[in-house]
Amino acid sequence: MKFELKVAQGEEVKLLALEASNAVQARAMAESQGLSVLNVKSASMSLFAIKSSAPKFNLMLFSQELLALLESGLSLVEAIEALAEKEQQEESKAILNQVMSALFEGLPLSAALEKAPQVFTPLYVALIRASERTGDMVQALARHVAYQTQIDAVRKKIITASIYPVLLIIVGGLVVLFLLGYVVPKFSTIYESAGTDLPWMSQLLLSWGRLLQEHGSEVFAAFVSSVVMLGLILSRPVVRAAIMAKVWQIPALGETMRIYQLARFYRTLGMLLRGGIPLVTAMHMVSSLLQPLLRASLDKVSFDVREGKPMSAAMEQHGMTTSISIRMLRVGERTGQMGEMMERIGAFYDEEIGRKVEWLTKLLEPLLMIVIGLVVGLVVVLMYMPIFELAGNIQ
Repeated sequence: MKFELKVAQGEEVKLLALEASNAVQARAMAESQGLSVLNVKSASMSLFAIKSSAPKFNLMLFSQELLALLESGLSLVEAIEALAEKEQQEESKAILNQVMSALFEGLPLSAALEKAPQVFTPLYVALIRASERTGDMVQALARHVAYQTQIDAVRKKIITASIYPVLLIIVGGLVVLFLLGYVVPKFSTIYESAGTDLPWMSQLLLSWGRLLQEHGSEVFAAFVSSVVMLGLILSRPVVRAAIMAKVWQIPALGETMRIYQLARFYRTLGMLLRGGIPLVTAMHMVSSLLQPLLRASLDKVSFDVREGKPMSAAMEQHGMTTSISIRMLRVGERTGQMGEMMERIGAFYDEEIGRKVEWLTKLLEPLLMIVIGLVVGLVVVLMYMPIFELAGNIQ
C-alpha cells in the first residue's frame, strides 16, 4: 500500500511517498532515514473508502499482558520482547517491534510509546511518563486496566440495553416497507380495476402503491440517494455538534448525557491524579473527552484553579458538579485524597447511569412496540377499509 507522509528534516517540511504494508511501517521507514514524521495517510483513499491506516492494536490487552509480565519479575525490555514474539497480527507486531527498538536505543517507555500516537493516546503516554518519575509503573498499569474495565462495562451496559429497541425499529421498519412496497401495490391494482369510490386516506395510500408499481426503480434510487446524502451530512462534525447541542437541551436525556460525560471526566482525572500528574495538567489532558459546552466550563475551572481558587468551588461555580459530587470533592480536598475521591465520584455516577439506562429501556420498549403496531395497523386498516365499506353496504 502506498502512503503519503508529511516529514520534517531540520527546518524543511516536505511530502514523502513510501510503499509499506501499514502506516506504522511507513512511519518507521521514514524515521530510519532521520526524518521527523508529522502526518501519515494512505494515498489510495477514495470518497467511500474506509480509513484503514490506523492499526488494529488492542491497547487494553497490551496493558493487561504487560502488567502480568512485569508482576512476574520480567524487566520492561524482556516483557516487550515477549509480547512481540508471541504476537501474530502483523500490524500489532510492527508496533511492538518499533517500541522495542526505541527501548534498545535508550529511550524511556513513554517516549517509545509516543512514537505511535495513532495507538497510544496522550493520556496513556502521560500516565506512563508519570509512573517513570515515581517508579510505580506496575501500579499505573493496574490503575489503567481497572479504569478501562470500568469504562468498558458502562459502555457494554448501554449497548446491551439498546440492542432490543434497535431490533424493534429494524423489524418494524422492514414490515412497513414490505406492506408499502409489495402489498399496497397489489391492492391498488385490484381497487383500480374495480372502479369503486375510496376514502381519501385509502386513495392516498394506494396512490403511493401505484407510484411504486410504475416507478419502483426510480423511487428505490431516490431512497438510496437520500440515505447516502443523509449519511454524508451527518458525517460532518458541524452537523453532529449542532444535533448534539439540540439533544442536550432535552431535559431528561440531556441530564443523563451530562452525567455520563462527568463520570468519564472524574474517572480519568482521578486516575491521572493518582498517577502523579499535576491537577491543571491533568484537567487539560482530559478536556478532549468532554462535550464542547462542558469543555468550555472546564477551561474556566482550570483558569480559576491556576489563580488559587479551590477546585470544589471552581467546579461548583461553572456547573461541573452535582449536589453529591461537590460534597465528595470537599472531603477529598480536606483529606488530600483528591484522586481517589474522584474515582469514587465516577463510580457513583456510573451506577446512576446504569439505573437510568435500565429505566429508559423499560420505558422505550413498550413505546416502540405501540408505535410500530399503530403504523402497521393503520396501513392494514387503510388497505381493507373499502372492503369494510362494501360489507356494510351489503348488510
